[in-house]
Amino acid sequence: MNKNFRRIRIKNKIRKTINGTVERPRLTVFRSNNEIYAQLIDDIAHNTLMTVSSLKKEIATQNLSKKDKSAVVGKTIAEMALEKGISSVVFDRNGYLYHGRVKILADSAREAGLKF
Repeated sequence: MNKNFRRIRIKNKIRKTINGTVERPRLTVFRSNNEIYAQLIDDIAHNTLMTVSSLKKEIATQNLSKKDKSAVVGKTIAEMALEKGISSVVFDRNGYLYHGRVKILADSAREAGLKF
């Protein structure tokens, strides 16, 4: 069994129980080898409310390590959510272990004011 298959199997188990609403959207994380992406999703309306990635111009132009990019993405998505009036989210680690860049993103979003 390879890593991707394992991650997708875990992701499907998580998605059975986690649902996002307009009041409490799902904060989902995707990480590639070099970049990291975060989205707030309303699963009832099947709508992506906002998205931030490390490819965003303000983040990409800075010379940051992958861990620092994760922290900036987490802080940015939390600030954007608070501006739209969203203070509470459901965290979806998307099958990744809650470790490393995923944990850094979640911690920085919490420090910026999101509750989950």
